[in-house]
Amino acid sequence: MTAIEKQGAAAKEAAVSLMTCGTNAKNKALLAIAQALADNKAKIIEANDQDMAKAKAGGMSASLLDRLALDAKRIDGIADGVREVAALEDPIGQVDKMATRPNGLIIGRKKVPLGVIAIIYESRPNVTVDAAVLCLKAGNAIILRGGKEAFNSNNALTGIMRQAIKESGLPEDSVSLVQDTTRGSVDEVMQLTMYVDVLIPRGGAGLIRHVVENSKVPVIETGVGNCHVYVESSADLQMGAEIIYNAKCQRPSVCNAAETLLVDRSIAKDFLPMAKTLLDLKNTQLRGCLETRAILGSSVIAATDEDYYTEFGDYILAVKVVEGLEEAIAHINKYGTKHSEAIITNDYTASQRFLDEVDAAAVYVNASTRFTDGQVFGLGAEIGISTQKMHARGPMGLEQLTSMKYIIYGNGQVR
Repeated sequence: MTAIEKQGAAAKEAAVSLMTCGTNAKNKALLAIAQALADNKAKIIEANDQDMAKAKAGGMSASLLDRLALDAKRIDGIADGVREVAALEDPIGQVDKMATRPNGLIIGRKKVPLGVIAIIYESRPNVTVDAAVLCLKAGNAIILRGGKEAFNSNNALTGIMRQAIKESGLPEDSVSLVQDTTRGSVDEVMQLTMYVDVLIPRGGAGLIRHVVENSKVPVIETGVGNCHVYVESSADLQMGAEIIYNAKCQRPSVCNAAETLLVDRSIAKDFLPMAKTLLDLKNTQLRGCLETRAILGSSVIAATDEDYYTEFGDYILAVKVVEGLEEAIAHINKYGTKHSEAIITNDYTASQRFLDEVDAAAVYVNASTRFTDGQVFGLGAEIGISTQKMHARGPMGLEQLTSMKYIIYGNGQVR
């Protein structure tokens, strides 16, 4: 048995205990994790410093370095997030739709854990904690396979959580980290059908595509965020400029950041210079269509068709002038990744058509795409943002980490 298979077997055993351990036991473990993270800031930062030094030496971009970095404030934020998850209602054991059938059987549905969840993700160490505590609260064991860029940070965080879980009386193997960061370990996790019930990839388009196409374990597809902001002809132009600036520049490396700006032709000459003035504050590179370049000049790079498909994850924004709502919706549904899309408009009919016809997990009217987040949506932390339509869609919190089973009460019925 390989090391990863042993991990899978241990997680499966831990999942049996978690299934029936009760809310109080889970919350006790979560609060212990939050305190342990706060108490071990120096250890976590020391490990993160090692990862940051390697990443800088390897030429990692500034936006990706920001995703990797941990400091005292971020660790406190992570710990606060754990406490928020502890305070959430426990979905496990909830029963709905109890009904008496004509034969006297009483049949209902009960929420239960999924079992063992594996998550394969890249250089965001906060995901290590978010995923672990959500799975724990929902009664699931989790196997974490993080990227090599964040290995020291992930290892420190996982070790601290395992110790806190053990001291709380639950199995420490409820949470475990794959120690092998080579491509081979990803492929091995994808084959653990005997132990893993669900696999969640969280990262760039290449990672997610590889997992979806090759995993034998059932996959919930998450995270690729080619998000759009469309400024419609009736829009408040200042609002539109501020929203695209926030959606692109507030944190460009995350999956809910905007990657393409669509502008109605009738307002393009007025709006695009306003938007560029704000985007220039972050030296945002613009890649635009012919009309965009005609309005803004040669500083705008000519956009290719590939640019409109691309999740840049950086201070780069594709721009296109469109004829109207219909063309904007068609563009989004062609090039988007079904993550988060926004319209800026004062036209109610246009807003409703956009909400109805755009195919995405989250659709906004007059707000930044940056709000697509489990905590913002009131779910606590999130294990990922699902862009598929089966089982879960959008930010995945506790509810999406459960399954159900039918429970049936009888008094001697036979068929």
